[in-house]
Amino acid sequence: MESFYHLKVAGLERNLPICKLNETLSIAGFVMFSDVELTITCAAELLKKLPEWDVLLTAESKGIPLAYEMARQSNKNYILARKSTKLYMQNAVGIEVKSITTERIQKLYLDQTDLQKLKGKRVAIVDDVISTGESLNALVELATYAQGNIVAQAAVLAEGEAADRTDIIYLEKLPLIENH
Repeated sequence: MESFYHLKVAGLERNLPICKLNETLSIAGFVMFSDVELTITCAAELLKKLPEWDVLLTAESKGIPLAYEMARQSNKNYILARKSTKLYMQNAVGIEVKSITTERIQKLYLDQTDLQKLKGKRVAIVDDVISTGESLNALVELATYAQGNIVAQAAVLAEGEAADRTDIIYLEKLPLIENH
C-alpha cells in the first residue's frame, strides 16, 4: 500500500506520495506540474511575501510553472537557468549543482542575453522546494555573476533543515521522513 504525506499549503490540501531517497530517508514528492489550481494559488501567496523585484530567476524544470505564474500575475519577466546549453545560447555560463532528487551532478546555464537581463536588476530567485539549497546556491551564483541584486530567495516549500533558514521565504515546511 502506498503511503502519503498530507500537505496543507496556501489554503489547499494535497496528498503527496512518499518517495524513498535512500535506505534511511524518504521525501514527500511535491510536483506542481499539471496542478493549475495549486500553481496559481501558491504563486499569489508567494508574491505577497516578496519584497520589490524586477525579474524572477528559476531553474529548469520544476520551478518553471511557479515562476511563469508569478511573472504572469505581476506582469513582469522571469529567466530560466537551463540544465543544458541550447543552440540559441551564446557564450553560456554554467554552474555545477547537486540536487537531492537527482543522482548525478548537473549544471545550470544562462546565456549572455539572460545574464544581461539580470545585470543591475532586483532578482527574486524562486523554486518549488528548497531542501539542501544546492540548486538555490547555483542560482545565486549565476545571478551574482550577472551582477544582479538578489532581493529574495523563495519557494513554496522548505524541506528538512531548510525550514530553519532565515534567508529564505517559503509558504510551508515539508519534513524529511526517516525510514524505519
